[in-house]
Amino acid sequence: MKLNEHSQNLGMRIGTIQILAFLLLGLLGARLYYLQVVKGEHYAERAENQRIRHIPIPAPRGVIFDRNGKILVDSRPTWNVVLSNEPIKKVDVTSRVEDYAAGLNLDPSFVVERLDLIKKQPEFETMVLKENATMQDIAWVESHLLEFPELRIENQPQRFYPHGTQLAHILGYVGEISPKQLESEEWKDMGLKAGDIIGKGGLEQYYDEYLRGKPGYRKVIVDSRGRVQSEIGVIPAQAGQDMVSTIDLDIQLTAEQKLAESASKRGTIIAMDPNNGEILAMASLPSFDPNIFVQGSKTPEGRKQIAAYWQDEKRPLYNRAIQGRYPPGSTWKIPESVAALQQGVITVKNSNLACGGGIQIGNKFTRCMGSHGSPPLSYAITHSCDGYYYRLALKMKIEGIINMIETFGYDTRTGVDLPNEKVSQTPKSWKPIVEKREGRWSDIRTVYSAIGQDTVVVTPISMLRAVASIGVKGRMYTPHFLKEFKPIGAVGDEGDVTFFPAREGFGFQKPEPKLIEMTAEQEQVVVQGMWAVVNGGGTGAGIKIPGFDIAGKTGTAQVAELGKDVGANKDHAWFVSFAPAYKPEIAVIALIENVGFGGSHAAPAAKGIYEAYMASKGIVPAAPPEATTAQTQTSSPSNTSRAVD
Repeated sequence: MKLNEHSQNLGMRIGTIQILAFLLLGLLGARLYYLQVVKGEHYAERAENQRIRHIPIPAPRGVIFDRNGKILVDSRPTWNVVLSNEPIKKVDVTSRVEDYAAGLNLDPSFVVERLDLIKKQPEFETMVLKENATMQDIAWVESHLLEFPELRIENQPQRFYPHGTQLAHILGYVGEISPKQLESEEWKDMGLKAGDIIGKGGLEQYYDEYLRGKPGYRKVIVDSRGRVQSEIGVIPAQAGQDMVSTIDLDIQLTAEQKLAESASKRGTIIAMDPNNGEILAMASLPSFDPNIFVQGSKTPEGRKQIAAYWQDEKRPLYNRAIQGRYPPGSTWKIPESVAALQQGVITVKNSNLACGGGIQIGNKFTRCMGSHGSPPLSYAITHSCDGYYYRLALKMKIEGIINMIETFGYDTRTGVDLPNEKVSQTPKSWKPIVEKREGRWSDIRTVYSAIGQDTVVVTPISMLRAVASIGVKGRMYTPHFLKEFKPIGAVGDEGDVTFFPAREGFGFQKPEPKLIEMTAEQEQVVVQGMWAVVNGGGTGAGIKIPGFDIAGKTGTAQVAELGKDVGANKDHAWFVSFAPAYKPEIAVIALIENVGFGGSHAAPAAKGIYEAYMASKGIVPAAPPEATTAQTQTSSPSNTSRAVD
């Protein structure tokens, strides 16, 4: 009986075991079905990704040339230490900071930044940890491959600026795209990722889309530790487009030299072709070395230098040509003269106004630097008669001054192809503020605006554009640096996912010039006055070049009240011009900060630019005549004085 009961229990147990085994096998089969069928492609792709990697091949940026084919900036190969994400995804990265910093001479705070950034990226992404790896760096990485499999050495292109601080404000520099930029609408749809290199200023930023190439990749097999075992394919990168700029390197270097030789070593010089707006030179001092941003941003020394640039009170990162806003002084009188003729306030035949040695407005007497009698317009330009322009502005009224501002575009950007251009500030922008604060716009402010002071501060590029137009019959072109982008061929097979189509070449898409309306006689009388500034005993007589007549206007802009205009508060020196006077080929503006008279400082700097231009064109200055009276402007019938502006 007991034996029978035991047999029955054994059968139940065996049945239970069979059921459990069947359930377990069913569960195992279901799991295998899920892994191999439902998720099969996912895990196959993951396994393939762990075995096969795509190592990016950075695309070299396009080379930038001057107008004569001389290299201004290019890309050069360099050895970089690259950090991969996948090998450290399960590692406490804080344990790596001290090792990386000590072994590669990196700032620990920078290492923390890079590790935090790479951990946020998708698996298998890479990022440069150190550029310009030395032999010591390479040896350290190679000797620690087993310990740090996430590190490897790669040969990659790096931007190089052969002229250092020269051309820096034109070219700008490159750097990694920031997390903030990656989130912005401007960059979001460009397919960029953390660590990608973009333009950060100057032409590098403005034309980044064309200078930046399309990266390729190497398809390689790796082992379980992520080390490359073999290469199974290469998708080549497509380089960026080469750019031919309008810059003439010889003239540019002369401009840089003239600023470096100036008394304050602060200011800007711009040279432009007034017939099309092509900029031949643009120098701004103090300057910076863009190579520091490219090569030093990951080292303690480089970061210290970059911080010094940002903290420097002289503002070396500031492009004075397009961002500096200065009182223009007497250079303002040139567009003002044209506007007065346009508006009928004076005429070519009847342009005499009293100088009076200055003008009395209420209890305020504003002086002129001389006593010029009752001169005509051309004489007032040549000898920079402030008294004449005080009365001229009062006749024009502030509405006429504002009309002039709009006509010559001082209330807008010039459109130069550089980022961050500033807009001049003028009575047009100040009038509502002054009226709200003071109740009205007073005559004394109109008088001050007549000589480019008080409520007038302009960018040098806007002043050059306006004055240059007068020499070419009122055609005011958009100043620009782009001459041509070269075409570049397609990469890969059309229809393939890795195909990069060809990129067509193109030139500057310049709009039609704005036309400043004036008669031939009006142009003639203004240009005659400017011609005599240099060639007829005017305020710029010291820079006369025989056989190459310069038409110009000096300016001495007050930055502090009389008695305090010394040292760091000395006047700014201006000179704006074009030549040859009656058929211009080149226009030049020079601004030297806090040095004094325009005729003594800015005009000689501009003369150096004209001499460099003549040398580039093979123009030999004529021998000076022993004596000449031709084209010499007569003095005012009432009085004469020595010009000092």
